[in-house]
Order: sequence, then C-alpha cells, then structure tokens
Amino acid sequence: MSLQDGKQAAHRALVDRVLHGKGRSTPDQRAHAFHNTDIPPPLHALIHKVVTAPTQVTDADFAAAEASGYSEDQLFELVISAAVGRSARLYDAGLAALAEAAGSEETE
Repeated sequence: MSLQDGKQAAHRALVDRVLHGKGRSTPDQRAHAFHNTDIPPPLHALIHKVVTAPTQVTDADFAAAEASGYSEDQLFELVISAAVGRSARLYDAGLAALAEAAGSEETE
C-alpha cells in the first residue's frame, strides 16, 4: 500500500468511525452535522458556525443547544461530526485539485 493509499484509508476510517461509531447522538444526527444539512433549529447556529466560522462559536451557542435538551456528550459528538465533515470536504477538494493538476501536466 502506498503512503497516499494509507492516508486515504485512515481518512475513510475516521469518517466511518465519526458517522457510524457508538455514541450518545444517533448516526442520523451525526450525518446531518457532518453534511451541515437539515440541522434542527436548536443546533443550527452552533453547527453552522463550526462549519463556516469556527472562531465565532460562543458559550451561548452551546448553552442554547444544551437548553434545548442536548447533552454535553451529544454536542461534543455533533461538533466533531461537523468539523470532520468540513475537513473531509476540503480534503476531497484538495485531492481533486491535485488530480486535475496532475492530469493537466500530462497533457502539456
């Protein structure tokens, strides 16, 4: 296995564990956070900020989500899911850009 194949396998294993591993939140909730889609209103501000502006996440975002019934463990898992989802999309975009650049070098 090449180094790149090993990195991609490790990435896939991480994503699989985040989405399907044991946890306090459901796999469906984690998938929604991972993809930043169909987030229920009490979580929307928190998850959206984690994905788009992580430096702007505040204690108030966590407090609002916790006040709506989510436990600290659930929030931790959902925040991790959102962050890993964002990084996975960036990773995939980077690999696609590298593949495109390698393909254009071959045609020159």
